[in-house]
Amino acid sequence: MTAPLSERLTALRDFIVAKKQAAFRRDVDWNAALPNRADLTTARCARAAEGLIAVLDEEAKTPVFLPDERIALTRTVRNLPPRCSDAETAELRKSAYLHELGVVFNVSPNYAATIAVGLDARRAEIVERLEQAQTESDAEGIDFLTATLASVDAILRLAESYRAAAEQAGLTEIAETLAQVPRRGARTLLEAFQFFRILHYSLWCEGAYHNGVGRFDQIFAPYLDADLAAGRLDRDGARELVAEFFLSFNRDSDLYVGVQQGDNGQSLMLGGCDSTGADASNLLTELALEACGQNRLIDPKINLRVSSATSFDLLKKATDLTRLGLGFPQYANDDVVIPGLTKLGYDLADARDYTVAACWEFVIPGVGSDVPNVAAVSFPAAVDAVLRSPEATQAAENNDFDAFLALFRAELFRRADEIAESLERFDVLPCPLVSLLCDGRVEAARDAASGGKYVNFGIHGTGVAPAVDSLFAIKRLVFDEKRVSPARFVEILDADFDAERFPEAAELLARARRLPKMGNDEPEPDALAVRLLADFADSWEGRRNCRGGVFRPGTGSAMYYLWHANELPASPDGRRRGEPFPANYAPSLGVPIRGPVGVVASFAKPDLTRVVNGGPLTLELHDSVFAFADGVEKVARLVQFFVKRGGAQMQLNAVNRDRLLDAQKNPEKYRNLIVRVWGWSGYFVELDRPYQDQILRRAETTFPT
Repeated sequence: MTAPLSERLTALRDFIVAKKQAAFRRDVDWNAALPNRADLTTARCARAAEGLIAVLDEEAKTPVFLPDERIALTRTVRNLPPRCSDAETAELRKSAYLHELGVVFNVSPNYAATIAVGLDARRAEIVERLEQAQTESDAEGIDFLTATLASVDAILRLAESYRAAAEQAGLTEIAETLAQVPRRGARTLLEAFQFFRILHYSLWCEGAYHNGVGRFDQIFAPYLDADLAAGRLDRDGARELVAEFFLSFNRDSDLYVGVQQGDNGQSLMLGGCDSTGADASNLLTELALEACGQNRLIDPKINLRVSSATSFDLLKKATDLTRLGLGFPQYANDDVVIPGLTKLGYDLADARDYTVAACWEFVIPGVGSDVPNVAAVSFPAAVDAVLRSPEATQAAENNDFDAFLALFRAELFRRADEIAESLERFDVLPCPLVSLLCDGRVEAARDAASGGKYVNFGIHGTGVAPAVDSLFAIKRLVFDEKRVSPARFVEILDADFDAERFPEAAELLARARRLPKMGNDEPEPDALAVRLLADFADSWEGRRNCRGGVFRPGTGSAMYYLWHANELPASPDGRRRGEPFPANYAPSLGVPIRGPVGVVASFAKPDLTRVVNGGPLTLELHDSVFAFADGVEKVARLVQFFVKRGGAQMQLNAVNRDRLLDAQKNPEKYRNLIVRVWGWSGYFVELDRPYQDQILRRAETTFPT
């Protein structure tokens, strides 16, 4: 077992969890502070930079130090200046599609390159390139580089204000750290962590969001190695420093953008291979897992790259976090993901360097300008549309289920056409600081909003299991048993299986629910799953987006497991109106599942290299699994089985439904109860009721291993 937190870090953790740092926060009237904004047409980067500069200069007025911390920087400005007015945003949306808030987000910057050399060196690069842009009268380049230079200077002012305040307060170690970074490159692990904190903090202040951490154990391993070699740290001291670094992710996270509290994109990746394919896991991989177990907080979210070569000892260390009920690590299988990324056109070395964006979508650190969650296809909605078509009635009259499946395939293509057309005019507002941390942007004198090495679009695919189960129910009930016609089935679904209006509805509902379902290693429904995901992949194959990239289909749901479900009536599989879909790639809610091995076997049968945008197999384990001495080992064996069977991504959650129900009734007793929501973990009592209820439905289908 990992040692508990030190007394110092326990006090710091308690301070942060109690949100005592919120007492330092204040609101700013940005309309008064920024009366004359840069022109959004001719000086987009200047508009972005002025907001960042205003925030950082405001923050520099009131440096805050938490009790006994070693890594400084706490946000005191509660609200950020909006990038655009409502009128400006409306005007922009008339001419192009703006995704979410419209800015660069959901990327994994290359923090390591800047941490290594310092902002003085990066500033010199910008100045040199700006002189060239001015010589060439490159207006767009001048806008970008001038804004980037001003952003760097604002960060340096903020850091200096903190250094001076630390020195005045007698905080010698913090003052010495800030005398080195961010102006110069980091030399120690503490300096590297402080540098990262400054950069990551500033990205949020710029208005960028879901700023991924990247491959944590690869970024910081050189600094740990240097400290160990010099005797500055031992293993325990290094773990304590990692734990404090991880605590820093929880200071301001309640101020961050997200659909729900906790949906903030603070995800990091551990393990995996290097550019040659060799195992790259290291001591920092283990220390990160241990430190998360000590902190027991939702941030940062942990992802672990695994493969057939991953040591069983590492899997057990990872499973110990699952035992604690953190909802992570989320696993990604290199044996599937890397070949899938190369099929999409990623260079092999880049594919081997993959990490995750905010939740599960795979991105390449530093060089990826992908938009990995640009749209979603609802598979149950496609089934519903086909069932309502005159062609479905004709297929049923001819007893030709293959014709029905062909209609479903055509519907997927139609939906792909519709989405692709809606994205033909696509716009992104710049984030110069994010771009500074993306490879080649200073050299190109262009913001990451204008593109990068990879500019692909990711498409979620929601409700795989409900769609498969519905297709199989249609096959049995309409085609094989001829219990109901397509038209009559639609009427019954629209009436939510109302037995008073339709005498056969109750029997039809019961029969639909008894049929074999995806998740029990049943040949017939699983064969439909193989076909569905192949058709989905085919519907996007060969398409190019408006930025010159490809489309990446995946099996993730995000919040669409509620949104898409709310758009539909009852479905042929026996799902009633208003019932949500399962999270991501998982069995339908309420389906009797015989065990996790069958679930893994079912969900690994499709060719997942073709739907590699991401979307984890999501399994709920009853927390009693870990009541026995061999619980961790048994769950680790399940992860090993998942890898060997060719699963792409998986998240395991240890839950207790009785505890969740009590938390709904008595939230004050469960402030720190953590659950996995979709691609991230959050505090159960902070979630809106529909998300709590969906998690409770998932908890109905828990099983021991």
